[in-house]
Order: sequence, then C-alpha cells, then structure tokens
Amino acid sequence: MNNFEKALLKHLTRSQLKKIQNKKIGIAGCGGLGSNIASILVRSGFKDLEIIDFDIIEMNNLNRQNYFLAEVGKPKAETTAKRLRKINPDISIKAINIKIDESNISQFFKDRDIIFEAFDKAELKKLFLEHFGNSGKLLIMGSGVGGTKNSSEIKIHKINKNTFIVGDRISGVNRKTPPLAPRVIACAALMASVALEEVLK
Repeated sequence: MNNFEKALLKHLTRSQLKKIQNKKIGIAGCGGLGSNIASILVRSGFKDLEIIDFDIIEMNNLNRQNYFLAEVGKPKAETTAKRLRKINPDISIKAINIKIDESNISQFFKDRDIIFEAFDKAELKKLFLEHFGNSGKLLIMGSGVGGTKNSSEIKIHKINKNTFIVGDRISGVNRKTPPLAPRVIACAALMASVALEEVLK
C-alpha cells in the first residue's frame, strides 16, 4: 500500500478501500465526462481501469476536459493514463486508442464490473445500452449536460437494477447549449458517485 492509499484510510475503512480496489472499471470516452470521471475514481481509490478513446486533445477541449495546454495534440486515452498515474502510481490501467463501434464493442470491457459510457453521440449511447444494459455489469451513462442552466438539474436516473443515466436527459450539445465546465463536471462527479455508492452498499 503506497502513501496515497494509506492517506485514503483517513476517509475510508480498510474494508471499504478493499471493496473499491477490487472493482474493475471501464470508461468509454475520455472527453469532458470520461477524463473527469477517471480522475475522480482514482482519487476515490479505484485502481483497475480500462479506458478507451480514439481522439486527440484539442484546444477547444480545455474548457471542460481534464487536460492542460501542453497536452494539446496528444492522444486522450494515453494522456489520461499518464495523469492518473500521477495521482496513484500503482494503478493498473489499460489505455486503448481505438474507435468503438458495433463491429468491435464485444472485444472490450469483458472483465469489467462497472462501465461508464461517456460519449457525445446518441448512437453510441444506444449501442452501449443495448450491449451492456442487461449484461449484469453496472452501466453508468451520461445524457444531457449542455448549456448554462443551474447544475442542480443534473440528476441520477435509475433505469433498472444495473443501469443508471446521469444528466437532465434533455439538453443536447449545440450553439444554444454548449458543453461548459459546470454542468459537464457536475455530471461526471455524479456518475462517479453512483459507482462509489453501489460498491459501498
């Protein structure tokens, strides 16, 4: 147990930390939701992650995604992995730079206990719900984070025993409701909180 993990025992019992560390996490998408979810989870004690994203960091990502100016142009999955190791150097993390679609989704997250869907596109959300919604794995999805309205509208919606959707489920991302830090990060934090609460029940 390293010093970071020992410090977590000021806030968690050994039993709680063991439960958290035994869970295997999958995160699909390392953008505004995924990059922040990953950081929150590692800070909460989770240490076995599989993260997937095919994109690179762009300047217009920095307003809400967990990256810095010097990282623009770098792959999101690999950069996220490097940053997470700076929180806890002993994490086990698999960073995969690939685009998930219907042809390859079955290759990923096979041994994961908890899966986060953190994509922008509705068709990918639908694909994840159809593929993992009845898998027995805990599936946590984000939907409706755009705009400047009060973040209190971001809610946790339980769809079935193992599936949660977090967001307002209404606001898409467009010129009228742009993706901005307050609502995006609020949603990411609530998504991570679902996992923590379910693990520690």
